[in-house]
Amino acid sequence: MGMKRKLPKLLSLFLSFLKIGAFTFGGGYAMIALLENEFVSRKKWMEKDEFLDMLGVAESTPGPIAVNTATYIGYKVAGVLGAALATLAVCLPAFTIIFVISLFFDKFLSLKYVGYAFRGIQVAVVYLIASAGIKVFKGLKKNALSMILCALVLACFITLSLFAVSFSSIFYILICGMMGLSAYFFGVMRARKRAQKQEISASENKTPCDGATSDSAEDHNEQEPSSEKEGQGRDEQ
Repeated sequence: MGMKRKLPKLLSLFLSFLKIGAFTFGGGYAMIALLENEFVSRKKWMEKDEFLDMLGVAESTPGPIAVNTATYIGYKVAGVLGAALATLAVCLPAFTIIFVISLFFDKFLSLKYVGYAFRGIQVAVVYLIASAGIKVFKGLKKNALSMILCALVLACFITLSLFAVSFSSIFYILICGMMGLSAYFFGVMRARKRAQKQEISASENKTPCDGATSDSAEDHNEQEPSSEKEGQGRDEQ
């Protein structure tokens, strides 16, 4: 029964990744916009924040980002079987197309129409990557750390591109990750110091109040015997 209930979702997962794998040119980065539209906006299988976290994990772990995202989403939706089907579906179109092209590779490259078609596809790839970048940027939390990191990465990217210096994207990820961890631990230390200061100030504020309370209690105790003596004097009269 459980397997029968999962079959529609597994089929939908397989067909979704098969469609994305078949119509995505330009690698995994061009696929990001299609993945977000399919699984966040349409099917609502993931939240926007989780999708952004998944991109960071998929880019940081070994392997192509397309395969890593397919494995992650498939496992989230339908467990191990979903991860296997999603990974197979996203790789199957590319494998089939490359296998067919390899059979007549020389003839394929000599076709003028193919060259013009790929030039047009390159423009679409630029649009898809730029659209994915803009969507990811809009989804970021607009705090000081994220804005500083975005500005630094953009400045480094432009500078290195102008001077033709090769710098792997892995280093960007590692540096930004270390800066994020440093900012987190710095925030934790500040929060602890604030809590300690609040405890010290609270204890200092309590001490005078306790002294005043004890003094008022002593005054009250002294007044009680005098009132008793006055009552006894009235009885004797």
